[in-house]
Amino acid sequence: MNMLFAISMAMVFGLLFNRIVKKIGLPNVTGYLVAGLVIGPYVLGLFPKEAAEQSADITNIALGFIAFSIGGEFKMSSIKQIGGSVLTITFFQALAATIFVDIALIVAGFPVPLSITLGAIATATAPAATLMVVRQYRAKGPVTNILLPVVALDDAVGLVVFSVSLALAQVFASGAALTAEAMLVEPLIEIVGSLVIGGAIGLGLAFCLRFFKSNANRLCLVITVVFLGTALSGMLGLSSLLLSMATGAALANLRNDSEKVLEINDNWTQPLFLLFFVISGAELDVAVVPTVGLLGIIYIVMRSLGKYFGARIGATVVKADHNIRKYLGVALLPQAGVAIGMSQIVISALPQYGNEIRAVVLCATLVYELIGPLLTKMVLTKAGEIEKTAKMSTARSAHA
Repeated sequence: MNMLFAISMAMVFGLLFNRIVKKIGLPNVTGYLVAGLVIGPYVLGLFPKEAAEQSADITNIALGFIAFSIGGEFKMSSIKQIGGSVLTITFFQALAATIFVDIALIVAGFPVPLSITLGAIATATAPAATLMVVRQYRAKGPVTNILLPVVALDDAVGLVVFSVSLALAQVFASGAALTAEAMLVEPLIEIVGSLVIGGAIGLGLAFCLRFFKSNANRLCLVITVVFLGTALSGMLGLSSLLLSMATGAALANLRNDSEKVLEINDNWTQPLFLLFFVISGAELDVAVVPTVGLLGIIYIVMRSLGKYFGARIGATVVKADHNIRKYLGVALLPQAGVAIGMSQIVISALPQYGNEIRAVVLCATLVYELIGPLLTKMVLTKAGEIEKTAKMSTARSAHA
């Protein structure tokens, strides 16, 4: 297997399917995922399984840049206006997804350890697909303004819920002692450590930008800090998403020209994101779909209902805009990398249920990642946050 050939095939098919989906009005990310399915090991085999395994660094770095971009949206001026609302909605939608899945699976007769572990994984939302849709259509408005922070904070809430639920599941499964350290201390250390180190890196970036004025040098600095943050998160066992988001947030609040720096970054990351989503598509095994049965159906349906009604209840509590109440929950459905990572942890932590849980998560990822971006585009359009000018420019680019 020639790695460069596999990557070139990923780029070729990613671009090809990008053209195809634009013709029928679908988001770019959907085309990239379908391209990955087509060239992946389970269809054409042009991007074999070993290539996907060796592409871990590409996907980790891409997630780092995605999180960095989302962090750049966390300006204190904006957070002061919607900060309390974001936290409330984030907790409601995350916990509702967990509770809906937990109760439905337990009532359906599935083992408690299996049920509460899947319920915890249900909290995770994929920021990448959401960000790509917002960027492609240049969405702006109340729903978009609260969507990105909620997706970003969802990772922190998900880490805590998952750690607590997994600890409980291990107790139910084996009778092991339940400790506060495993449930609360370890996830809190991971969250706080990620935010502190990410903030420190962002502070260093803001300082260094004083001495580098050209776009080329500033781009080199951004690439350096994202690479550094991604590496440190792996070395120290921290969350790369939270760390990179903290870096972007620090930059946004310490530099008045942060938007220009983020724009420089955005202008070169498109090929990287294309690769990320094509590789993600290649890793989706359609063969798992028939194996998940009732368990998978309940998980997908109840997680979707939990995200929607949780976001709606949270938005109602904080008296958010009508469009936020009506549409936000639908835009929170995409699920991918974080959930898959959680399922990988379960294989070793809860081996008797690990493979079954991973199959459900992979099947759900296939469903959510294919329909999620389309639903996000649809609700942002209905909310009036995708302007006609953005649609027209996208249509023109499809004919270019």
